[in-house]
Amino acid sequence: MKKYVHLLLALAVLTSGQLFAQDNQECLQNLSIFAENAKVKNYAAAYEPWAKVKNDCPSLNVAIYSYGERILKDRIKNGEASAKADLIALYDDWIKYFPTKQGRSKVGDILSSKAQNMIDLKMGTPQEIYAVFDKAYTEDAKSFTNPKRLYNYFKTLYDIYKSGDNSVSMAMLFDKYEEVSEKFEVEGTNLAKRLDKILKKEESGEALSTKDLKRRRVYDINSNAIGVFLKNLDAIIAQESSCENLIPLYQSNFEENKGNAVWLNRAAGRMKSKDCADDPLFVTIVEALHGLEPSANSAYYLGILNDKRGNSAEALRYYEESIALEKDPYKKAKTLYKIALELKAKGRKSKARSYANKALSYQPSLGKAYLLIANLYASSANDCGDTQFDKRAVYWLAANTARKAAKVDASIKKAALKTAKSYEGRAPSKTDIFTEGKEGASVTFSCWIGTSVKVPTL
Repeated sequence: MKKYVHLLLALAVLTSGQLFAQDNQECLQNLSIFAENAKVKNYAAAYEPWAKVKNDCPSLNVAIYSYGERILKDRIKNGEASAKADLIALYDDWIKYFPTKQGRSKVGDILSSKAQNMIDLKMGTPQEIYAVFDKAYTEDAKSFTNPKRLYNYFKTLYDIYKSGDNSVSMAMLFDKYEEVSEKFEVEGTNLAKRLDKILKKEESGEALSTKDLKRRRVYDINSNAIGVFLKNLDAIIAQESSCENLIPLYQSNFEENKGNAVWLNRAAGRMKSKDCADDPLFVTIVEALHGLEPSANSAYYLGILNDKRGNSAEALRYYEESIALEKDPYKKAKTLYKIALELKAKGRKSKARSYANKALSYQPSLGKAYLLIANLYASSANDCGDTQFDKRAVYWLAANTARKAAKVDASIKKAALKTAKSYEGRAPSKTDIFTEGKEGASVTFSCWIGTSVKVPTL
């Protein structure tokens, strides 16, 4: 009897194994069919084999979800209403079966995509959408990198705040803005590091490979997207972050945060960017920050305070301290650029250019540093050159520098090219060049600029 029972069990196991093998083989065949169709965008033909694989073997291959997303979006586009709910549910299954790729979590990317599609498909309340975005960011900020989704993460919270929902305070709104804008900065820096490797190759005269050119295009597209959505993010918060709102808010929260370097840094940065640095609270925050632990930021803000008090030498000392304290080359570049802006505002053109060039030495793709230098040149047109022709020739130098900004930084390319065109319009005309007989000649500027520009050929 015992042997008979064992025989039945063995037969049952063998039969179930054969059935599983048959099912698995069928899934593999359907996987191949839908994948081939999806590759050529024949999503209608891909749907049935895809649906069968997803239902019968949901953990077979990540293509079920990566291609499934495209298949369902095509059905939505063609008016299949039920596909909307299927798409949103797909993301939950994606996380369940394939939360990683090459050993790295993709939860942030998948969940943020789900939240974005909830917006696009008008599914769920703002609170529900924000909860999905927030889960994505909280659980896996590293893979939550898409600029549009990052922007909508904050925009959704802002909409909830503006609706009068008391669960979102102004302090919470500002904190989330700082958090998201810092994330944009991180992603921008990551792109800049990759782009700078290619720019250094170009500068050395090394020919770029096909792979380099392809990567450059991708980096430019992503850099431009970051620039656009960060600008949109700043435009939203600008409506709320007036000095009238910021100062009372920071005053009321200062005592509980005076030992919090992150809070102090953010408060000082926001007050500076909104021109609230003349308020005594800015001094209090900066001194607390520097006293807590001297840092590149705290030294930079002390430099600003001394500049405002007319202590130029002391301000420069703090600016230099700020640079020395910053170890990260990309953060150092941003600090140098900010100092260049301060010096430009004070009319110290040569010094401002020097700091902008130092910034470019650490981050060659920092296009706005080139734009700053171009503006310094253009603002000196009446101060450099002995003749009217030579004075206006400064605009060629300014235009050439603005074009460098467009070349290295896709996020400001449009503005840089527009600036270059504007400067060229102020430079000597073809008639002027012909009349002066200076075609192809060099014009040297003996003022603070201390360099020359070649007159265009006719």
